[in-house]
Amino acid sequence: MLEDTMLLSDGGLGTTLEDRFHLPISHTPLWSARIILDAPDTLQQAHLAFLEAGSRVLLTATYRAAFESFDRAGYSHEIATEAMRNAVHIADKARRQFCNEHLDVSPKDINIALSLGPFGAILAPMQDFGGIYPPPYGPRAYSDSEENMTSFGDDIEGKNNSIKALTRFHEDRIRVFTSDKETWDKVDFVAFETVPVVREVEAIRQAMNHMKESISPKPWWITATFPEGKYPDTRQPGGHHFTASEVANAMIRSDDNMPVPNGIGINCTALRFIPELLREFERVVDGNKRRFLVLHPNGGGGFDLSTQAFQEPGESDRWAEDLACIVKEAKGRAWNKIIFGGCCKTGPGDIRALGAAM
Repeated sequence: MLEDTMLLSDGGLGTTLEDRFHLPISHTPLWSARIILDAPDTLQQAHLAFLEAGSRVLLTATYRAAFESFDRAGYSHEIATEAMRNAVHIADKARRQFCNEHLDVSPKDINIALSLGPFGAILAPMQDFGGIYPPPYGPRAYSDSEENMTSFGDDIEGKNNSIKALTRFHEDRIRVFTSDKETWDKVDFVAFETVPVVREVEAIRQAMNHMKESISPKPWWITATFPEGKYPDTRQPGGHHFTASEVANAMIRSDDNMPVPNGIGINCTALRFIPELLREFERVVDGNKRRFLVLHPNGGGGFDLSTQAFQEPGESDRWAEDLACIVKEAKGRAWNKIIFGGCCKTGPGDIRALGAAM
């Protein structure tokens, strides 16, 4: 049994639905959220598989769920609202079924984390790894032929308008859940994941600030992605990438009077980059043990940006053992709690091995 300060999370829900349950969800507007509508029983079984493997944090199938993505898939505002909320209830059904079958586990032992991807997750092509956003969310939409950029450079008005637009996006989406008490009561954590640009970190914090008077608070976290070990966002077009320390500082700095997340971390990033990135995060946290750490690295051989596909794991892959070592070493440093599990290409078997390695 892990200590209270260590919570084993689940793995990559979308890739598990594809690899284990053989559901064709890649390159669709809704990704794993499609299964909320098409195969809710299978979604419940996927959650159960992770619980059987030892997970005690379940992330909902809402990473790519937003009014914009449901609209692109041809669904109405009403169906989108119902589906997004139902993702929470499906996770809760899995939680209750598991506890009914394992009487030594209480529902209070299992946490449901509301998964909310970045604005880039709803774009086509997806930009959660790239952060190339169309106006007003970014300086320019993704192009196959022109230079792509994340930064507004010296355009302060453009940057401010971007933050306002991103704030509205996140606020509108989270309000879907907070406006229904039955749904919100089942949520234990709010997880803003795979955030690829610093100004979206700022927008998320502003959105949570706008919501603070109308909701009962829940612990929440922000995690960033570092494809090939680098943050997608740059200071200027074609300029230097923001460092992991700068990203972490944007998450927790208190001089802007915005709410500070309870947890910060890294997800959807190859495991080999985690140790150095974590050291940079800890330079910012600097022994202040009021935050918890969230680590959800990718499995397998990592994601190849050039082919837009995941590589197969090598024969010497020690994902579970290596992540367990990282978590054990981090435990005594700057964090009051660690939530750890997997992201893309990590299934129930990987989570079971990770729990055993701990």
